[in-house]
Amino acid sequence: MQADHLSDIRFDNLALHPGLLEAIAKRGFDRCTPIQAQTLPLALEGRDIAGQAQTGTGKTAAFLLATMHRLLTHPSRGPDGQPRAYILAPTRELAVQIYDDAIQLRGDTGLRIAVCFGGTGYESQRQAIQAGVDILIGTPGRLIDYYKQDIYTLKHIEVVVLDEADRMFDLGFIADIRYLLRRMPPPGERRNYLFSATLSHRVLELAFEHMNDPHKVTIEPEQVTAERVRQSLIHVSNDEKLKILVGLLRHHDPLRTLIFINTKRGAEIVENALRANGFEAHTLSGDVPQNKRLRLLDEFKDGRLPILVATDVAARGLHIPAVSHVINYDLPQDPEDYVHRIGRTARAGQSGDAISLCCETYVYSLPEIERFIGMRLPTENFPGEWMPKDFVRPPLPPRSHRSGPPRRGGSGGGGGGGGRRRR
Repeated sequence: MQADHLSDIRFDNLALHPGLLEAIAKRGFDRCTPIQAQTLPLALEGRDIAGQAQTGTGKTAAFLLATMHRLLTHPSRGPDGQPRAYILAPTRELAVQIYDDAIQLRGDTGLRIAVCFGGTGYESQRQAIQAGVDILIGTPGRLIDYYKQDIYTLKHIEVVVLDEADRMFDLGFIADIRYLLRRMPPPGERRNYLFSATLSHRVLELAFEHMNDPHKVTIEPEQVTAERVRQSLIHVSNDEKLKILVGLLRHHDPLRTLIFINTKRGAEIVENALRANGFEAHTLSGDVPQNKRLRLLDEFKDGRLPILVATDVAARGLHIPAVSHVINYDLPQDPEDYVHRIGRTARAGQSGDAISLCCETYVYSLPEIERFIGMRLPTENFPGEWMPKDFVRPPLPPRSHRSGPPRRGGSGGGGGGGGRRRR
């Protein structure tokens, strides 16, 4: 890992709880990232925070350390076993990622942490909460489900965190968020942290409505996209798109590659083509059962699965280490999705490649993407010698999803947190 993405602020110079400092040191961290350096001192002073920084810059650790420090340095105001901190995430995968990071950062402090999300583990998650929890992490639908069953109460929440709040809006969760916030102690009686890659006007409106004079922290990058991502664009015809993808993968031989597709049917076609041409690949989309989604992510993170074909369910909030290549098989229709997709590589000071295939179907998205990122994407020609002569084109899968470019705001991206209020 490169260290030049870090600030000069050392964790051991902050007045963090000793147990947290010990856990941080065991993970090999000594200096804060810029978002951590600016938000943690404010959190230690008791300030509410609305933080914005690019993906992969350490926002999760920032709000987890702030939350845990608060709980460890203040006595509980409610009965033992009821949640004191509440962390809301827009997707199941992000909730699990936050939980995994929390388990590592809590060290030997004894903080009890539980995670809940739809699609699997209904009884086991309920039992974990009933057994007693200090920090409850989850997606809105399942959290509301358990709350309405009186599995836990919100009366004693001391810290609430909204992660990827802009994505909450995109997925239609904002009414659920307000439902939960209004059942907690008033903003002045709790600490409130909101972190996101983008802080739109609607997100800030939510922040000022449900937070206590939040301090806005924005880490401005020199460019919209991550600096260490090597971006390139290849113009392709629809007929040769799959062959060019196979040629790229054979040439680059990447160890861990994310391929983004706009539609679920498109993901099935790409997965079938890759497997027919000798690649081990699986699809991650909103239609994949939750247990399988988590298993695929674990295999991808561990390096057992070299290629993950994904709709935008995987584009936001996930920290997947050492992704060498991101390939936009389809240009996204939302320019912000382009930034979040390529942000899956070049994380935590690493470098990576982002290659976009610009075809006849999605070429209309290119001008808006380039306006948003403030630059022209460097164009490369696909070398003729890379074109596979032994390409195998598999039969098309059954037409279970409509083909062609989805409407903006449609379901082509695969959902996110399992759709609206899916439990």
